[in-house]
Amino acid sequence: MSKIEIRSEIPGNVLRIEVAVGDKVGEEDAIVMVESMKMEIPIGAPSAGTIAEILVEEGEGIEEGQVVAIMTT
Repeated sequence: MSKIEIRSEIPGNVLRIEVAVGDKVGEEDAIVMVESMKMEIPIGAPSAGTIAEILVEEGEGIEEGQVVAIMTT
């Protein structure tokens, strides 16, 4: 079982967390919705797997490249 860090591609604010720890996700499923420049942008899963940790909270400001969640495959 390998761990994969899911990183934000843009800076912004966490609008919604779309999954919970233990959820199974498919490739490109939305993990977190980020609001940036008045747009909602999903951060998707890079592959199918299971969410192991969520490292951000709704309303939190995040930076480009910041790890928002960890999943296992």
